[in-house]
Amino acid sequence: MCGIFAYLNYNVNRERSYILQVLFNGLRRLEYRGYDSAGISIDDSFSSDPNIPLSSSCSDSHHPLVFRQEGNIESLVKSVYQEVAETELNLEESFSVHAGIAHTRWATHGEPAPRNSHPQSSGPGNEFLVVHNGVITNYEVLKQTLLRHGFTFESETDTEVIPKLAKYVFDQANKEGDQTVTFGQVVLEVMRHLEGAYALIFKSQHYPNELIACKRGSPLLLGVKELSEDLNHGSAFHDDNFLSKNGHPKELFLSSDANAVVEHTKKVLVIEDGEVVHLKDGGVSILKFDKEKGEHGGALSRVASIQRALSILEMEVEQINKGKYEHYMQKEIHEQPASLTTTMRGRLIRRGSCKSKTVLLGGLKDHLKTIRRSRRIVFIGCGTSYNAAIAARPILEELSGIPVTMEIASDLLDRQGPIYREDTAVFVSQSGETADTLQALEYALENGALCVGITNTVGSIIARNTHCGVHINAGCEIGVASTKAYTSQIVVMAMVALAIGGDTMSNQARREAIIEGLFDLPNKVREVLKLDEEMRDLAKQLIAEQSLLVFGRGYNYATALEGALKVKEVALMHSEGILAGEMKHGPLALVDENLPIVVIANRDACFSKQQSVIQQLRARKGRLIVMCSRGDAESVCPGGSCRVIEVPQVEDCLQPVVNIVPLQLLAYHLTVLRGFNVDQPRNLAKSVTTQ
Repeated sequence: MCGIFAYLNYNVNRERSYILQVLFNGLRRLEYRGYDSAGISIDDSFSSDPNIPLSSSCSDSHHPLVFRQEGNIESLVKSVYQEVAETELNLEESFSVHAGIAHTRWATHGEPAPRNSHPQSSGPGNEFLVVHNGVITNYEVLKQTLLRHGFTFESETDTEVIPKLAKYVFDQANKEGDQTVTFGQVVLEVMRHLEGAYALIFKSQHYPNELIACKRGSPLLLGVKELSEDLNHGSAFHDDNFLSKNGHPKELFLSSDANAVVEHTKKVLVIEDGEVVHLKDGGVSILKFDKEKGEHGGALSRVASIQRALSILEMEVEQINKGKYEHYMQKEIHEQPASLTTTMRGRLIRRGSCKSKTVLLGGLKDHLKTIRRSRRIVFIGCGTSYNAAIAARPILEELSGIPVTMEIASDLLDRQGPIYREDTAVFVSQSGETADTLQALEYALENGALCVGITNTVGSIIARNTHCGVHINAGCEIGVASTKAYTSQIVVMAMVALAIGGDTMSNQARREAIIEGLFDLPNKVREVLKLDEEMRDLAKQLIAEQSLLVFGRGYNYATALEGALKVKEVALMHSEGILAGEMKHGPLALVDENLPIVVIANRDACFSKQQSVIQQLRARKGRLIVMCSRGDAESVCPGGSCRVIEVPQVEDCLQPVVNIVPLQLLAYHLTVLRGFNVDQPRNLAKSVTTQ
């Protein structure tokens, strides 16, 4: 949800206007995550110079500048330049070292308003400023304590307790005569009091040109751009030598998302839970927060630094641009032939011998025996990821012979449903940071299950905390409504089913047919994308409708759920995916000549049952749109009695990948024709990092 971005230039002259643009562009790259307000903080002329002593009275001339605005980022940009003009702040002033922070906020505590936007402040003078992603669960207790110590609160946020707690810690240390308290010690003491999930960046006028980042549960990474071409640094650094204070010019970026960093540098460090990353004098040092040591040994004591290594982002700037398309969702729908090819690359093996067709999933190969001995496999996910798991469940049951159950992550946690050591728990998440799924992962780990991750984000929390897993390699997905990640998730889970069932002779022919189908799947999706104009025409006919039902069965129950979810998410139209076998148990009462109903009826094991459903709906004058296999139009709708969408026939377990594409296109065109924002639907965010 919320987006965090920070930029620190060291020994390289940057004008204030340039710094502002870097911060604004960083926020623009995070827009897709969803937000309702935004803010930034930069230095005024005085607080940027470390050689000028700070006044302990925090007079107005020494304040870091804070700008906050409700609405979109362009509203913030406009308000910043208006305020700059009114205060005659010099945009051409150059800084050889400067630390700026920025934030997009999704309202959880308090309405969207400037006072609730970030950065949140410690009070008059902005001695400590914080941007925050996540939720502090014990903020009310902390707030009451700080109120008793004379602090006043301006916002309704949980975040405001953090900078105020930092000021309290700093003031107490100075009262006790500890004039050398470091920024890192202050932050470690603050962390000791925080409960919940968070990614934080601290900025303070007491520690000019320094930033500190820390996290627990929410994503955060550091990007490093060295501007000296003649340097040849290694990738691992030790203690204070980590990106050592060598005086060479460099730019450092902190972000909750790689999208905001990749245009500047591909060298990144994914910050781990409990790490405190300190940016100072052009160097980076990392402290490890240990709550137990803090409680018993005093959190203001020296904490040993740790060593880490930089990694290289495998994404390109082009991936986060729209290219020739009007919207990210449109681009990502049309990218699916390529994204599916990338998902399967190197994992499907087809040779000339009789045992020619196999699947190789490197992340699972050492755990396949354990999975095959499982008492059951439990799929855990939310939203689209859950729907993808539903699509894959039948083939996994068929090929593995292991019972497969489905769990919506939040419901599993609410019930505290039983998870056993003999279970394999599969966690499906595009972002790898979905809050409910992460909590379910912690729960499953505590209960001793083998935990498998299926995610699109390298270095994400799910990718790091599961025992093993498969990266779906769908490429960066910007649109809030997931499209290409959904189809790649299904393909990955089909390959997982093939890998688990790979040691049985009885299903070898079936397995080889599926592998052949996988090889040809990108071509079939390319064919179905040609229905774009046809779906636009259908969208025009549905533009004024209030509701849409989608009936599916077997493999395509998931298609019904996901197709309805897409229409609901972006077109803001009530839509419901229904298991066709449940039609007579209530939904049939809704059928009349006005309500549009999509029925999915491909030639698979459920085809005759779906034909019966179509006949019953026609008998009640239902307004039908039938999706069927190419050439079946007359058999599903004799005499052209209903609208037909014909799609290529593929192996039944892969049919959901083909079938969802027309419904994605329908949802897209409905949204555009209705005049809504297709990439940022109302009230929704890309990565649900709060509950």
